[in-house]
Amino acid sequence: MLTLRWSPTSPYVRKVMMVLIERGLEDRMERVTTDPWSAETDLPTDNPLGKVPALTLEDGTTLFDSPVIVEYLDSLDGRAPLFPPAGPARWTALRQQAIADGICDAAILRRLESMRPDGEKSANWMERQRKAVARSLDLLEAEAASLEGEPTIGSLSVLVALGYLDFRFGHEDWREGRPALTGWFTKASDRDSLRRTAPPV
Repeated sequence: MLTLRWSPTSPYVRKVMMVLIERGLEDRMERVTTDPWSAETDLPTDNPLGKVPALTLEDGTTLFDSPVIVEYLDSLDGRAPLFPPAGPARWTALRQQAIADGICDAAILRRLESMRPDGEKSANWMERQRKAVARSLDLLEAEAASLEGEPTIGSLSVLVALGYLDFRFGHEDWREGRPALTGWFTKASDRDSLRRTAPPV
């Protein structure tokens, strides 16, 4: 049995859960709810970085973080891989995963900064993260056609990132001025793996 250190609001965990569903591997996974911010957490025993997700394999080896975990999970299933083989399609998928993870990174940093006490927040830092997300969304808008077709780790990661923006920054309309990306997201959001991994309201 595989063991996943899990948090329902983490976009990186959501990506892992989506791959589990897409690959039909849910029955091989035990989830351990983990609060990485708790002073009492034992998470660093599995991941010294203190982050979720962390995946413990049947031989006791622990994998982290999400790009490594999802590639491992993809290797366990014999169907068409979410990670394309070597060639242009692979680099496109990995590039999409990188930009999507970067959107999540910046959004989380911005949110954490906003939660600091008054007088300690940096408006410049939050604006830097907001602009990083906006530039990344503009890139995805320009390249939205590359997200079409059979799912890859790239397109699944972009779904997660856009879903996270709706979850944490729903008051800001990332769709405005991005019709191609909006259209793709609306259509692709019908995936069972995305619906079943929605964070709690």
